[in-house]
Amino acid sequence: MLQGDYLTMLVHLLVATIAGSLIGFERSYQGRPAGFRTHALVCVASALLMLLTLHQGAWFHGNAEVVRVDPTRMAQGIMTGIGFLGAGVIVKEGASVRGLTTAASIWITAAIGILAGAGFYFPVVVGTAVTLGTLSAFRWIENRMPQMTYLHHYVRFPLSRALPESAYRELIEQHGFRVSEFAYRVNLEVGSTEYEMVISTRHPGAEQRLARELANNADILEFRLKLSGD
Repeated sequence: MLQGDYLTMLVHLLVATIAGSLIGFERSYQGRPAGFRTHALVCVASALLMLLTLHQGAWFHGNAEVVRVDPTRMAQGIMTGIGFLGAGVIVKEGASVRGLTTAASIWITAAIGILAGAGFYFPVVVGTAVTLGTLSAFRWIENRMPQMTYLHHYVRFPLSRALPESAYRELIEQHGFRVSEFAYRVNLEVGSTEYEMVISTRHPGAEQRLARELANNADILEFRLKLSGD
């Protein structure tokens, strides 16, 4: 293999490292489980595997009339394998699902790594810019769009003063929420009744108003409102 080939490979891998790191930095900044190192490694791994195919003649000396080299098959294999990694960051919490955006960012990072490995630098730059713009600028737009907000809600009453299920559902719905996955438990040891549910609303600030209402209710011993998002 010529010295120029090694320099070309080095440039391909450096471009993949930079592109993956930029996308991973944004994910780490947002506190996502797959962040800086994960995206950098995914991008570099994709570039390495593409280089393996592009420079197959340096390590596989088969007869060209018998063996046909098809670099696209390696790209297909990479994208199939990335599906397993993406599935690992997707978590279902009640009626909502978290991690889809991170899984999508891992997928597109692998695609950018394939482009870097193949030496298509212009789409690498454009793809990285579009991905960063989607993850950052689109977040600003998405936060201002009307959307459904899901929360996991837990509340505990004294056993003798617990609100009936129907009455508590009505209280929640008065604040603009829809109740689903309702469950309750009676704890005879401590003398309490506990309700757990998933509630959803399209009204901004509804969870704050509900929290104030519950905090002022003398019959409530404890409550939790946990926001569930992407």
